[in-house]
Amino acid sequence: MTATMNRFLHALYKNNALLYKVFLFAVTTVLVVYLFPKSGTFRYSFEKGKPWQSENLYAPFDFAIEKSSEQLALEIDRTKEESPVFFEVDTMRFVTVQSNYELRFDNEFFNVPKNQFQSNLYQKGLSVLEQLYGVGVLDTDFGYAPQQVISILINKTQNRVVEYGELFIQTDLNTFLDSQLEDTIYDPYRAAFKSIFFDLVVPNASFNSSLTEVALNERLSQISKVRGRVDKGTLIVSKGEVVQGEKLAMLKSLESEYESQVWSEANYVWILAAYSVLVALALLMLFLFLRKYRPEIFSNNTKVTFIFFNIALMVLLTTLVVKFNSAYIYVVPLCILPLVLKAFFDARLGLFAHVITVLLLGFVVANNYEYMFLQIIAGIVTILTVSELYKRANLFISVGQITLIYIISYFAFYVIHEGSIDGLKWQNFLLFVLCGLATLFVQPLIYAYEKLFGLVSDVSLLELSDTNSALLKELSNKAPGTFHHSLNVANLAEAAANDIGANAMLVRVGALYHDVGKMLNPTYFTENQSTGTNPHDELSAKESAKIIVDHVINGIEIAKKNKLPDRVIDFIRTHHGTSFVRYFYNKQMALSSEFDPNDFRYNGPKPFSRETAILMMCDSVEAASKSLKEPTSTTINTFVDTIILNQIEADQFLNANITFKDIESIKKVLKHKLANMYHLRIEYPE
Repeated sequence: MTATMNRFLHALYKNNALLYKVFLFAVTTVLVVYLFPKSGTFRYSFEKGKPWQSENLYAPFDFAIEKSSEQLALEIDRTKEESPVFFEVDTMRFVTVQSNYELRFDNEFFNVPKNQFQSNLYQKGLSVLEQLYGVGVLDTDFGYAPQQVISILINKTQNRVVEYGELFIQTDLNTFLDSQLEDTIYDPYRAAFKSIFFDLVVPNASFNSSLTEVALNERLSQISKVRGRVDKGTLIVSKGEVVQGEKLAMLKSLESEYESQVWSEANYVWILAAYSVLVALALLMLFLFLRKYRPEIFSNNTKVTFIFFNIALMVLLTTLVVKFNSAYIYVVPLCILPLVLKAFFDARLGLFAHVITVLLLGFVVANNYEYMFLQIIAGIVTILTVSELYKRANLFISVGQITLIYIISYFAFYVIHEGSIDGLKWQNFLLFVLCGLATLFVQPLIYAYEKLFGLVSDVSLLELSDTNSALLKELSNKAPGTFHHSLNVANLAEAAANDIGANAMLVRVGALYHDVGKMLNPTYFTENQSTGTNPHDELSAKESAKIIVDHVINGIEIAKKNKLPDRVIDFIRTHHGTSFVRYFYNKQMALSSEFDPNDFRYNGPKPFSRETAILMMCDSVEAASKSLKEPTSTTINTFVDTIILNQIEADQFLNANITFKDIESIKKVLKHKLANMYHLRIEYPE
């Protein structure tokens, strides 16, 4: 069954892009709705000390007014103080101690003259024992207050109520004996007298934890969590009335009643249906955004899956934290989402997806307006501050700014709610610091996503731009002229991309690898012909054209073998578009007009992005510039205009989202760069 399902999904993914997107849309909607709370939601928002903004609110049903957490805490503390505490006392131990005392006294003081003093000393000992065992002797202090009322179970039958302070703690024996023997007449016998009691006195009272706990739990269970009821139809609060005191208590109780109601099956279905509609609307907006403004992403199922996966992941993480402890909600590094999407795509898509995700999470968290405000502001700051993510310092600086924005916004909201900072819990700011530290996890996450989804970020592009990589070193060894040409094209393309706001790092990497296919037949390309011999002299025009055209196909194969990303391979495919191998085409035309023109045409496709269009222009201009004999500013300007005009007239940029304004800017950059390369000076009049 599983294998059949996998085959179905694979066929759906590969063969019907639209159906797959509908399937992905439905699955994501179901997953997000499944993670949402299934209880009712109070549809009014209110704040303590602020006027009620809605119309007069009447009780929709009977409900109880809940006690505040402070009131419940006070009642629980009072109940714990008043709840009976049980101890057990064994009186037979006292009888045994008395008997042992008589024997021990005679042994210790048999040398003492049988007089009134000995009799008084003996009676003094009996008096001490009676005081010690008056209620009972404990071996340790259980920490109750001296005035705490306790119940004494005498020999497990009789019950006596006393204060805890009346019990004697065995560890106080030495102090107690000293207080009883203060008279100096006892000094000669003090040590012997005290030793008797240290040997004989044993505890006869013990704490009965089971009875105490049962009594406490019984009393705690009798504490009511409510303090009154509100009948259906009762006016709770009027429009413009300040929400405080009893009004606040009733509103909180009504809100809690909505959230804790046990819904019938019919109500449960309605809630799921309503959630599904709202989630579907939000996700539909994202689909429409992709279809209208990012068609190249919308047409790629892998990229669409990646975007929806990250949105669902953020909803899942937030939901888990809310269920565990909603106080930790700001630990979830939600700003990872716009960071990741900006790294792989662009800032607008990152911000749009972030806002959609925050809107969805508004159903999950409490104080949703405050949460949504903080997260949207943090997302905007993320998009605005993070540039060139491959530079680690930029990420640390951006995370610091995001954390600061969180702290400032949270502080402002607290002051608005409470009117002061007296009760501000400064440890909450630690949550924002932890959130910032968690956001740094975006670097290894981007690497993992690259491997899982086959995407390419600027971090990987930076690694690929290293000219010491194995493939580029091989190119420089086998085709040094081509390697030098690629470096020149990379510099031109990067400058042009920066000028029109395209992805400069991507186009630079594409330029470095666009001619790797020439490694297989390097001497058939003029830039690598250092001996003066041209192997094309021995071939027909058609054979020569095939070798030239095949460098694109060879380049794609080499790139795939070396596991270059598809975004880079796109530059190899498109850098000649569907143009002609003009030199050999003209050579064949001079010999005969009867031939298939497609034998002299590149297979394409045409450039389909601004970056691939930039590479086509720069590659053609740089390669043709070698034919300039005595370049001047005028000849360079005419030269650049002619080459790019020919490409426009051949419809090579028809599929690329590049404007005439962009093309004019690129032409200016190319003219300026070529003038610098040929060290042209201003032509002074004679």
